[in-house]
Amino acid sequence: MIKYLLHLLLLLCVFQVAKSQSTNKQSINSNWGFHKGNIVGFPGNNSTKTEWQPVTLPHSWNATDVTDDEPGYYRGPGWYKKTLYIPAADKNKQLYLYFEGANQEAKVYVNGHLAGKHIGGYTAFNIFIQPFLKFSADSLSQNEISVKVDNSFNENIPPLTADFTFFGGIYRDVYLLEANKIRFDLDNNASSGIKITTPLVNESTATIKITGKITNDLATGQKLKLRTVITDAAGAVVTVAENPITAASNSNEFSTELHVKTPHLWSPDAPYLYRIKTTITDQQGKIYDEVSNPLGLRWYTFDADKGFFLNGKSLKLIGASRHQDFKDMANALPNALHQRDMELLKNMGGNFVRIAHYPQDPAVLEACDRLGILVSEEIPVVNAITESDAFYNNCKEMQLEMIRQNRNHPSVIIWAYMNEVLLRPKYKKNSPEQNLYFARIAALAKSLDSLIKKEDTERYTMISCHGDFGLYQRVGITAIPQIVGWNLYQGWYSAGLEGFAKFLDNHHQTLPHTPMIITEFGADADTRIHSTKPERFDKSVEYQVKYHQFYLKTIEEKPFVAGAAIWNLADFNSETRADATPHINTKGISTIDREPKDAYFFYKANLIKRPFLKTGSVGWKLRSGIADDKGTCVQQVYIFSNAKEVELWQNGKKLGSKSTEMGVAIFDVPFTDGENIIKATATVNNQAIEDLTTIDFKLVPALFKWDAGKYVDLNISVGDNRFFVDDKLKQVWLPEQPYTKGSWGYIGGKVFTMPGQARQGFGSDKDIYGTDLDAVYQTQRIGIDAFRFDVPDGEYDLTLGFAELEGKPAGPALAYNLGGNEVDADVHQRSFDVLVNGNLLIKSLSTQNQLQAQREYTTTTRVSITGGQGITVKFNPFKGEAILNAIQLKQVY
Repeated sequence: MIKYLLHLLLLLCVFQVAKSQSTNKQSINSNWGFHKGNIVGFPGNNSTKTEWQPVTLPHSWNATDVTDDEPGYYRGPGWYKKTLYIPAADKNKQLYLYFEGANQEAKVYVNGHLAGKHIGGYTAFNIFIQPFLKFSADSLSQNEISVKVDNSFNENIPPLTADFTFFGGIYRDVYLLEANKIRFDLDNNASSGIKITTPLVNESTATIKITGKITNDLATGQKLKLRTVITDAAGAVVTVAENPITAASNSNEFSTELHVKTPHLWSPDAPYLYRIKTTITDQQGKIYDEVSNPLGLRWYTFDADKGFFLNGKSLKLIGASRHQDFKDMANALPNALHQRDMELLKNMGGNFVRIAHYPQDPAVLEACDRLGILVSEEIPVVNAITESDAFYNNCKEMQLEMIRQNRNHPSVIIWAYMNEVLLRPKYKKNSPEQNLYFARIAALAKSLDSLIKKEDTERYTMISCHGDFGLYQRVGITAIPQIVGWNLYQGWYSAGLEGFAKFLDNHHQTLPHTPMIITEFGADADTRIHSTKPERFDKSVEYQVKYHQFYLKTIEEKPFVAGAAIWNLADFNSETRADATPHINTKGISTIDREPKDAYFFYKANLIKRPFLKTGSVGWKLRSGIADDKGTCVQQVYIFSNAKEVELWQNGKKLGSKSTEMGVAIFDVPFTDGENIIKATATVNNQAIEDLTTIDFKLVPALFKWDAGKYVDLNISVGDNRFFVDDKLKQVWLPEQPYTKGSWGYIGGKVFTMPGQARQGFGSDKDIYGTDLDAVYQTQRIGIDAFRFDVPDGEYDLTLGFAELEGKPAGPALAYNLGGNEVDADVHQRSFDVLVNGNLLIKSLSTQNQLQAQREYTTTTRVSITGGQGITVKFNPFKGEAILNAIQLKQVY
């Protein structure tokens, strides 16, 4: 009874305290104006007429120009303005503007006066605006807010270069903070003013320490109370601490400690969150300020031999890295999409996220706390550094901001601060200048590592390195952080999947006392591209699955590998990339608009505990292929499941059963023309599950013996062995084949490969301008003599597609392009005639006219066939070799 009354009294006290007003925080995202570019004299003596576009925050000015065919995107200044209506009563308050993020330099003006500025595009900042506000006596006063944001390259601000796009704008939420003159410190790198640590946590007890500063802007000192209440997940009070404080003017430090007996421990399987509320009151209980934080009680260690341990139990960290952009939105996402990404990862069974390569929206860490996802967070020192005090100071400031703003999140276990900084070193190899550059990188790393350990004694430090083990060893980078992260792409940028396991073993043997995490590994997959013989660098969905099967198996077999982060959770924008999907890095296990790929289902089949079954190739529901003598076309269907065995049915007929291997069963399905209903069934933990999908198959006969009413409809990607699906036009592009009598195919020539590279056996990875079918036009047959169709008599539309694949690139070599050594060749001089059934169709198709480097050229003609002559497209070169990239034949009647 006494315990019940004490509990009730505590609740009443909390309720009494909560009746008063503390710092008020409200978003001000609506009714902004935006102007792209500079405005002379603004916001002071601007006399020119300026057009303002109405926008709502979050907003980026790069939502569309990063995906067009024109190289580059706008990097420069942009202006935002808004009218704030401030009540007269706020004259006695302390008002701030809180920006969650603006990329990358921001200057904030209030009524034409510079109120403050911030450097860095990925951390929050507070601007104190009270001195610049106008107040009326008894009504709302209008105050003009102007913000200049600039994402121009600045050699003193990281990141300098990277395989992602540096979108500009106020791309996260903005808030107006209305604080009292007595408050928690709001000038501490935009943190809450409170630091929570858990110096002791075990199964029987937990110690929670709260430190921070109280700001007193009143003219005299004040006798105050600092009250801290911990409540459990149901809202019941667990413990309370109350400390008297005499707050002098300016800043006053405080510290208090609480204890929780037999705590509910936080983990990915049970992300139990307490809430810790800290309040400043006067002696009578009037609130001046109040801050609430999540509290997750857990302890963890990294071991160089045995990996990662959470709450004393071994746990393999498996998850993904995450970039913050989304299709057609740049990086200006609402909170719901940030949260959805973490839910996507959790639903896959992931327990770890590397927030790369920069701090992200607060909604991300809030979701990780709630869902039980462990986090590594880093600042954007990527690829290179500038050897200047300004650059070093900006790095340190970003590190401080990241830690102080995010350290109260129980999900965060690692602070990281560099990524692949030796990827493309400056200066001549082994020169004195380069050695000095390396020494400065190491010195900066040591400085940042020491800063982290001073700020946060509980988390681990990490640097992510690319796969040049010897170089990072020589420079001394591997000896600085507590964990070394490796970005490894054996089997993608370099040949041989088996090199991955060898690298891991080498790390463990050479650095036996250094824990490791695989911070990146991945292979591109364009969901439109499929292959029955997947190979490295073909960008097929099937090779991505093969790659991840090998990597996950290796990761699980090696206990010293603490964890791994797939590169990447979702496809993301990288404006300088070409490839089949220009400006997009397609290594994601989901698309840029978050549609899961097969690799996502592969991980789900291996990671989640509840029953799971999914038919793969969700983007390959429209298929085509050449019929066999049974009138079917056999193609593979991937089934992903955590069942030991899967059965497959086609149009009601059982095809058989197969055991899964690492969550995958592959069936050979004899597709028939038209709809094929595929049903997969399995049993997991005595629970029957099934998955149903419909695949529309267009059967192409091996020989042209057509039934009445059967029309020819062929799309052929020349020089290619893959299938390409164009869902928009409902077309399937088939791999090429050599001509055989009665069928169709090429005559003569060879598959084009880029000179000087050994990553892929066909085609180019360059952007092809003027088309969305880049993958089709990136392959070609060079030196082709003819293309033949033995089609029946009728009227046909014949389309020929060409693209000159050799020529000087549009820009410099890209840092991420590991292992790419293409020769930057001049455009080959070529000229050839094209004849159809002996009639001249194209005269002197040439690099001097229509064959422009990296640009699609197509032409369509109507062909009338009589007398069983079929269609022969002949290529007659008279300078260089003839080429063909694509060919389509459609029967009209």
